[in-house]
Amino acid sequence: MKSVSVRERFQIGRAALLRGLNPWRRGSVALPLLAGAILLIASGATAETTNSLSGAEIQGRQLAQQLCEASVENSTNTGVLKIRDAEGKRGEIPVKCEVIVTATNWQSVYETTDVDSNRVTLKVIHASDGPNVYSLTVYYRPPVKVADQLLLFKTRMLNDNELMTPFAGSDFWLADLGLEFFHWPEQKVLKKEFRRNCSCVVLESTNPNPATNGYSRVDSWIDEESGGIVMARAYDAQDRLLKEFYPKDVKKVNGQWQVESMEIDNVQTGSRTRLEFDLKSP
Repeated sequence: MKSVSVRERFQIGRAALLRGLNPWRRGSVALPLLAGAILLIASGATAETTNSLSGAEIQGRQLAQQLCEASVENSTNTGVLKIRDAEGKRGEIPVKCEVIVTATNWQSVYETTDVDSNRVTLKVIHASDGPNVYSLTVYYRPPVKVADQLLLFKTRMLNDNELMTPFAGSDFWLADLGLEFFHWPEQKVLKKEFRRNCSCVVLESTNPNPATNGYSRVDSWIDEESGGIVMARAYDAQDRLLKEFYPKDVKKVNGQWQVESMEIDNVQTGSRTRLEFDLKSP
């Protein structure tokens, strides 16, 4: 397989994670994550003129808005979560992702199984005129078996604190799948920095009301040339480093380079989750 430079790795259709961790869209990169060429100040963007914001905060809000408003396409694909927990035990969980575009919004839907082998579906609804909406549906069989019995299900809407919980026991939290940190009101461009052979803009997203077990802020390194996110770091409520995220391997499918895997590490517990995608040609 042809080698791929670090910069190419983040240029390969750089918007998937920015679409609610949708790494399966053709020609897209997961992160986060992850949307179009990212400029420090977008041409034609509506700048906020309030005196209460610094230039770095105005630029940060513009950049975060661009990431949230990335265009998407209908897509479906599968992958596997390879988990190494804090005790070193390893496991694999299949996962399916579907992106559905409607006239008023777009939805990212993640389907997997929980520890009790029940089918679990997480739906994230993204709208341009409001916050993300999260719902979790658990499908299960009643204790009394009946011939041709249909699965029952329970659906509930999730509040902000519930988003800081693992998806299928992995190191990816529900908030990660919706890239919730780009929707926080406090965004700031910190600096420019060379990282992983790329010239990057560092965007700091700060949670104004962090949960005890949640993120207080997330720093994202965004490649100035490609618009891809080179890496991201999340900090806990005590502002201690909690997680690191970065894309890994790439593969050429039907003439297009696509991210084959990504990794997220919990530096406090030592756990790690690697998300590998099924990139077989149709």
